[in-house]
Amino acid sequence: MSVLKMLFGVLVSVNSILLALGRSIAWVLIGLMTVTILYQVVMRYAFNAAPNWTEEFARFMMLWMTGLIAASGYRWGGFVSIETAVRSLPRLPALVLSLFLLMLAQTVLVVGAHIGWNEVTGFAGTFRTATLKTFFFPSIEDGWQFGWDKMPRSHMMASLLVGLWLLILVNVELTLKTLIQLFDPHATFPRDPAMISAGAE
Repeated sequence: MSVLKMLFGVLVSVNSILLALGRSIAWVLIGLMTVTILYQVVMRYAFNAAPNWTEEFARFMMLWMTGLIAASGYRWGGFVSIETAVRSLPRLPALVLSLFLLMLAQTVLVVGAHIGWNEVTGFAGTFRTATLKTFFFPSIEDGWQFGWDKMPRSHMMASLLVGLWLLILVNVELTLKTLIQLFDPHATFPRDPAMISAGAE
């Protein structure tokens, strides 16, 4: 049990740092996306000359914002969920059911991460975006390459991969927490300060 608690504490610390960084970046991306959309609206309806890159850029920001913020929402219980069955059960069966659902979720997330990896590293990821450009092109086979050119779609799909891996880490944390509760009903757990300030459970 002490090993589980130690692992849980380490994972809480690691996740708190990663998720705080992800939220900070996500706020910037939301701001950039909002400014881009406003710029597009003004240019389209005031000057009848909307730039063709604005929609793709806003979509790029939205994908990365979602990938970086989703794990925080999952950790804080911000996703829509049906908890009637769990809450109607006694403590022990409720924890066992929760553990089963977490393991099921972990399976789905791992499969999703595998799909995301294939999207990033596979043939589809080599296609270029229509309007966005970048200066760096990371590649597993060729390493980092530099040069101003159209952005590969793998840069967009990487948001899926990063988001799913963050969700996997959070799901492991929640699984460890449930296991500890299963064997030690009086256990206390470290909490992310951001959760407390946000009023999340």
